[in-house]
Amino acid sequence: MGNIDKALHHLKRTIDEQEQSQTVTFEDFLRILSARPELVVRNIFQTFHDMIHSYVGAGRDEYPDDPESINYVDYDCSRLFVENTDHPFFADRLLANRLINHVDSMKTSMQQNKLYVFEGPPGSGKSTFLNNVLLKFEEYANSDAGTRYEVVWRLDRRMLARINETQLGSFVDRLSVLLDEYELGQAELAEMKSNVYRSGDYVELCCPSHDNPLLMIPKKDRRQFFDDLFKNDEFKWKLFTEKEYEWVFREKPCTICSSIFEALRQRLPNPMDIFRMIHARPYRVNRRLGEGITVFNPGDKPMKQNVIGNEQLQKKIDALLGDSNAVRYIHSSFASTNNGIYALMDVKSHNAERLMELHNIISEGIHKVEQVEENVRSLFIALMNPEDEKAIEGFKSFSDRIEFINVPYVMDLHTEVDIYRHIFGRHIDESFLPRVIHNFARLIIATRMNSKSEAMLEWIEDPSRYAMYCDENLLLLKMEIYAGHIPPWLTEEDRKRLNAKRRRRIIDESESEGVTGFSGRDSIKLFGEFYSANVRKDKLITMSSLGSFFKNWRSDLIDMLPPGFLDSLVRNYDYTVLQEVKEALYYFNEQQISRDILNYMFAVNFENGSTAICNYTGEKLEISNEFLCSLELRFLGPNASDATRIKFRSETQKEYASRTLTQEIMVEGKEPVQTNLYKTLHEHYVNNLKDKSLEPFLDNENFRRAIKDFGTDSFKTYDQRIRNDVTFLIGNLGAERYRYTSQSAREMCVYVIDNDLARRFS
Repeated sequence: MGNIDKALHHLKRTIDEQEQSQTVTFEDFLRILSARPELVVRNIFQTFHDMIHSYVGAGRDEYPDDPESINYVDYDCSRLFVENTDHPFFADRLLANRLINHVDSMKTSMQQNKLYVFEGPPGSGKSTFLNNVLLKFEEYANSDAGTRYEVVWRLDRRMLARINETQLGSFVDRLSVLLDEYELGQAELAEMKSNVYRSGDYVELCCPSHDNPLLMIPKKDRRQFFDDLFKNDEFKWKLFTEKEYEWVFREKPCTICSSIFEALRQRLPNPMDIFRMIHARPYRVNRRLGEGITVFNPGDKPMKQNVIGNEQLQKKIDALLGDSNAVRYIHSSFASTNNGIYALMDVKSHNAERLMELHNIISEGIHKVEQVEENVRSLFIALMNPEDEKAIEGFKSFSDRIEFINVPYVMDLHTEVDIYRHIFGRHIDESFLPRVIHNFARLIIATRMNSKSEAMLEWIEDPSRYAMYCDENLLLLKMEIYAGHIPPWLTEEDRKRLNAKRRRRIIDESESEGVTGFSGRDSIKLFGEFYSANVRKDKLITMSSLGSFFKNWRSDLIDMLPPGFLDSLVRNYDYTVLQEVKEALYYFNEQQISRDILNYMFAVNFENGSTAICNYTGEKLEISNEFLCSLELRFLGPNASDATRIKFRSETQKEYASRTLTQEIMVEGKEPVQTNLYKTLHEHYVNNLKDKSLEPFLDNENFRRAIKDFGTDSFKTYDQRIRNDVTFLIGNLGAERYRYTSQSAREMCVYVIDNDLARRFS
């Protein structure tokens, strides 16, 4: 055997083996079912749910201990929308949560007779979103984890006694005479005769509607059958009780499979002979062939006649069953995507007609093909621009069946930045001071938001209290909430007021946002202009560059921004970077702080003028108002009033007596440093230290110059104390928490000093 023949032989054997392994008997299918019931017993909605969760995962809650969590979490959608795609789609937190919530709800039978419309303005990426979803569904459905099974009939000719074996035998005898010249032996003739018989043993017929083989079990018998088949475990309980599995007991097989089953029952005395003709094979999804996924664009012309048959197969069935009326082998194009996905790309032109055609199908789950009723249980998806909703106006019954899912412009600043990094490369970060790219994203997103927020104003009635950190309309704060972040500049009282109900109201407002402002395409174009105009090798792009771009370079765009928003953004930026520099600069004696806190916790329980030995430090304390005041100023800051200090002292004493000592220390056995009161006092103390960390350097010109000279030979000429302080500062900014480069750390520190931020925010 030559190399070519050998290669082809192995290829044929491999293909044959694959084909044989794909199709299994009904009995073998039941074995697969028993071993993997959660995977085999799935309709399209359950499979779609599992697909989404397999690519997205569980999500991460930044506040897992929040007793009032609204389950608004951070989902990583990169495997679903970005990885191994030709055109990545970036789903922000709002869309990801919206998608997961809808997917979870459609898994139940209550949300299956629906048309899911993903609606968003032009340029929001709807088409890319859907194409990537379909790409990953096809990938998942053809994988081991996503395998579902469909019915394959193998109608046995000999069992039905429809072949005249005498005539066939005569044919073989005549054939042997004709082949005498080849001098075939008796064994070879016998094998040939056997092969001829085998080739006509059965007529193979695949269910055009991709029915799950489970549906071939008569409805009235299914509960008993599954009760016998499955052991008493968690899956069996779910199968018999949960709504997502109602379809197993409710649905019927397609009319073709039902007709074949009924015709065989009339001809075969043993029902098991019918099931010997039922086989199963994996449901292979192929978008290009329209199997399992069918996608229509507005320009795709409709079929002239949506009735599909197979004349040759119909003749075989008729001859086999001896009755031309027993089985009508006709179906529509909807059968190809039964238990699959039917998608309309933009409801315009011919797709508007297709949308109307879905009215009865979605409502009843039935499509009429001539006189035949065809079952349709597909996931129907459409994309729509807001202005195209007129296509369904006046169809109240239809509109009740539509579930709208918003796909607006990106509203999460981190996702917006990810888009810039994808388009222009992650190296762009090296050209910017930290947070400047994110602030560009904030400006873009601000144009997409409603100017007023009832939910935000109900939460924070007086926004002017945060004028140093936020805009008057609280859009900057709202962006942080959308991103899952609660800023540190909020008061403790306002943090507590942000309960589950308020958070949910704020998140709900996003449903009406992201339809105006800069589109995705606009934002990419603007960022490209901003970047190319300011990128330099020797100098990083700063907030000043960003302000200048919108005020001078593209002044025509300033009116699209909310009034005063840019100035508020700069103040917010200044506050944020100041806190980072303070935190990077301060260092403290932890032992001294701990002694001060423990002494204060103990001393507040004694009268002025008392002398006591602290149980926690062993120090002798002369307890006076001056002693307590000196510690309280470290907790509350140097500007704390007498009334504020007295109230703080009283609350501390009450907390210590009622909970810290009596419950945490005496009952729970905690060390004093492990108590909630200690932790609260420690936070107050450290934050106050941070606020004072820059004071020694504010008027020190040498300190500023040393920062600029850091990393050069000139740095060695400075005083040892200044060199130590600057090295400590730059090193901390470059650590894991902040990840500043040496250059960006230097430029940021100079920015903080030159703009006198410490005094402005004192």
